[in-house]
Amino acid sequence: MTATAPANTQEIAHAQSILKGLESYLDHFVVGQQRLRESLLIGLLSGGHLLLESVPGLAKTTAAAALANAVAGKFSRIQCTPDLLPADIIGSQIYNAQEGSFNTVLGPVHANIVLLDEINRSSAKTQSAMLEAMQEKQTTIGGQRFELPRPFLVMATQNPIEQEGTYQLPEAQLDRFMIKDLLTHPSPNEEMEILSRLDSGVFDRDSVPKPSCSLEDVETLQQYARTIYVDPSISRYLVELVHGTRNTTKYLGRLAPFIEYGASPRASIAFTNAGRSLAMIRGRNYVIPEDIKDLAHRILAHRIQLNFEAAAENITSAQVVDALLMAVPTP
Repeated sequence: MTATAPANTQEIAHAQSILKGLESYLDHFVVGQQRLRESLLIGLLSGGHLLLESVPGLAKTTAAAALANAVAGKFSRIQCTPDLLPADIIGSQIYNAQEGSFNTVLGPVHANIVLLDEINRSSAKTQSAMLEAMQEKQTTIGGQRFELPRPFLVMATQNPIEQEGTYQLPEAQLDRFMIKDLLTHPSPNEEMEILSRLDSGVFDRDSVPKPSCSLEDVETLQQYARTIYVDPSISRYLVELVHGTRNTTKYLGRLAPFIEYGASPRASIAFTNAGRSLAMIRGRNYVIPEDIKDLAHRILAHRIQLNFEAAAENITSAQVVDALLMAVPTP
């Protein structure tokens, strides 16, 4: 669907009613982690994929499974290990001796929401098997193409603590993730709430609420999101931010020598789509500069490649994004 006019107030009101149901459903299972829930909804509405970095036990799997249940979608969890093969993800052909033919068995990636747990523990060959699925929304098995279900969202996780036996994600795959987010531990009060809910049986299987919406409702939300208005001044602002990662001398000053390369135009597309989704989540039919600023670290940080000198000087991509936000004038 091609957007021809900005979303009207009735569409925004309808979207808000669906989104409130989704947020309420997620609240049932996830305590705190507001940023995680926001990123999940942005990915769902914009059709983008998420890369989450955190230590184990911060409700990433719980949140992904809850979101799939909330929209009555199919959920798959793939535990990545060094011996995981591409066929274990996308599927394969199995020979049927009785019929004398091959039968195609689709892999777990053929789901609405797919969790790739500890993606950096799988080999580069296995990681690359996800590129076609993430970008083209399809897989190829035995020369035959299979469309993935709609909506389709990949949420990958990686543990920043244990690096032994891991494989760094290639730049081409990192660029396929619309958002990379860093999750933090819950506060003491939130952790007390987790224990309270555990004792009250909130997390028991028999207490799971019914889905709050349908997959058709999600497609409606995606259509609404595509009609959110982005003013040319906002587009220029986000393009300047992305361009600043490449034109480092103009924008980054002393940090310029530490940049190996910057973000591609795919970052500008991600900014636009994520900005529209975030504006709709916040109840507006137009994007404002604060939406872009709130997304800057999530969109840009993993797309900025630093060199060895940056590591020696303890320079991080987050510092680069902060410098860009200071250097590029806000419209």
